[in-house]
Amino acid sequence: MKLSRRPFARITTATLAGALAVLASACSSGSAGTTTADGVKLVKAGQLTTCTHLPYPPFQYEKDNKVVGFDVAMIDLVAAKLGVKQVIVDQPFETIKTGAVLNAGVCDVAAAGMTITDARKKNLDFTVPYFNATQAVLVRKGLAVTSLEDLKGQHLKLGSQSSTTGEDFAHSHGVDSQSFESSDAELNGLRTGQVDAVIQDFPVVQNWLKDAATAQKFQLAVNLETGERYGFAVKKGGNPQLLQLTDKAIAQAKQDGTYKKLYEQWVGPMPAGADAS
Repeated sequence: MKLSRRPFARITTATLAGALAVLASACSSGSAGTTTADGVKLVKAGQLTTCTHLPYPPFQYEKDNKVVGFDVAMIDLVAAKLGVKQVIVDQPFETIKTGAVLNAGVCDVAAAGMTITDARKKNLDFTVPYFNATQAVLVRKGLAVTSLEDLKGQHLKLGSQSSTTGEDFAHSHGVDSQSFESSDAELNGLRTGQVDAVIQDFPVVQNWLKDAATAQKFQLAVNLETGERYGFAVKKGGNPQLLQLTDKAIAQAKQDGTYKKLYEQWVGPMPAGADAS
């Protein structure tokens, strides 16, 4: 895939199937890819290609024509160990969590604020957890909401990001939701009155509320302890050396203080024990 001078490339859902087919053919024919001295397989020599889904601040988002964020900074540590640069490719989250983009050779690693689940483990090889997450409900100010049950009882409309654990969590508790393709679209749905509340990972909601205009109109209603942990992922059974190297990069960052520094730079004050292995 030829990238422009921008540090990431977008592939629309409509063209995704064709793009994956072409890339899968290229990879299977041996016309692309390389193996480093460490035995790490890369889809393109000289770079670590990362699939993500934009925007998802504070983990990955575009700023000043560049993709930045906590996940980006963490994978940069892996790229540094390989002596290459990270190149980011924007993909639909559905194709990331199912492993489709990794299987097709679009990227080497997936870094998308992705919760480790048993269902996803069937399609992906996950690293050790690198982030503890909770779900949060953001509502219009003035609404008396302290639980998902309150949304049902007051017949309020809930928005969620499609294919996410937040959406699954709401549905598992009997709350229907209007599904949005991205976190930005979800927030816009709340701003424009399409929904009365949204469910999203707490760090994302926390980041939204840093905007004065958002904080003026909306409030955090409830933080839901769901026991979720994020992981980076590689192709199922396809790149054990990269998986091991990424695990080592995460462990080293937690031990030498780099993790805490990046957490506070991109997410905010780090809770006690957040850097525990």
